Amino acid sequence: MDRRRFFGTSAGLLATLESGSLLKAQNAANAVAGRPADTVARDEDFWFNVRHAFTVDRNMINLNNGGVSPAPKTVMDTEIRYLEIENMNPSYYMWNVLDPGVETVRRRLAQMFGVDTEEIAITRNASEANEIIQLGMKLNPGDEVITTNQDYPRMITTWQQRERRDGIVLKQLKWPVPPPSMAYLTKMFEDAITPKTKVIHICHITNRTGQIFPVKAISQMARAHGIEVIVDGAHAFAQFPFKQADLDCDYYGTSLHKWVLAPIGTGMLYVKKSKIEKIWPMYAAPPEMNANIRKFEEIGTHPASQRNAITEALDFHDSIGAERKAERFRYLRKRWSNRLRELPGVKILNSEDPEQSCAIGFISVDGFEAGKLQAYLWSKYRIWTVAIVTPGEYQGLRVTPNVYTTMEEIDTFANVMEKVIKNGSIPS
Repeated sequence: MDRRRFFGTSAGLLATLESGSLLKAQNAANAVAGRPADTVARDEDFWFNVRHAFTVDRNMINLNNGGVSPAPKTVMDTEIRYLEIENMNPSYYMWNVLDPGVETVRRRLAQMFGVDTEEIAITRNASEANEIIQLGMKLNPGDEVITTNQDYPRMITTWQQRERRDGIVLKQLKWPVPPPSMAYLTKMFEDAITPKTKVIHICHITNRTGQIFPVKAISQMARAHGIEVIVDGAHAFAQFPFKQADLDCDYYGTSLHKWVLAPIGTGMLYVKKSKIEKIWPMYAAPPEMNANIRKFEEIGTHPASQRNAITEALDFHDSIGAERKAERFRYLRKRWSNRLRELPGVKILNSEDPEQSCAIGFISVDGFEAGKLQAYLWSKYRIWTVAIVTPGEYQGLRVTPNVYTTMEEIDTFANVMEKVIKNGSIPS
């Protein structure tokens, strides 16, 4: 076989293998077309096909997809193919062949978020996206930033650095979990505003108990006071459906390696077009790029293979359907939490209101140390969760399944937790 035929045959075989998992998901979606999303959430035949698009380790039960999620095989294969291409001659293929492909990624992300293509930057994660804004906006000594004590630690650390460096004032609000209402959260921020308040920084959905915030209400309230709103959407994007118009915020940063199921180390930043020019990029860009969203991507040599494979992840997301994903997540969360909530000492600290919660569940058990419970689940049953402790307020386990999670895995977690809770202590 000559080289041309060999590479042609190999490429065709690879394309066939890669398309298999996506085809299963698309065929499954076609089979349930027109059915309500909450009905499909309980259709195990549908989710059987989705599960088999992943090559995960089934000898462990991964209930920490909120940290970072495995990507479907079609996304991994695409990333590997791009990596092999750029490695043939990096200085040529990376800059001339692969890099232009990021414009398709930008267009697709903008389409999904419902914004102009020129308002989307590709980053490496939500932390980078948010820190670009946090460190790039002009704030003077004495200017106030309002956030909460339950926002992501790295974002709080960033504001604390600006306190030390620039003399700004960071105000961290406390709120009960779950909160009494969405209106309570909006009023909490409004009551904290002073004439010196310049920024409100909120999570779209918290990384702890999975509380969804009333972003649009807070954004519009803040705008009436002349205050800008930064939204940390690390856990929200593709977990449940929404567009920028549903939020009306000024800035939005998210990771794509969580619920979008894109390659690890990919993220997105939205900046309202009218505000791009006034934000300094984290890495220097020439002045002619002042109003160009791409100035936030000037990080030097970067992994084009990861960024280009984002499109494949978006195709996979679309093949399942955003509403179906969200309803499946709520169904899985309720399956384990409804079994455990009436047991002695159990507190389910995520809201049950579908407007305030989705995939992320949180369980606290009186008398049980979260870290020890997490370690026991892993060492005895290979159940992988994350222990979260908010000193002086609450502690417990955050539970985050994903679309590939099986009912058997959810039920195993519930069975083990039920046994431990009824026992009254963690077995030695």
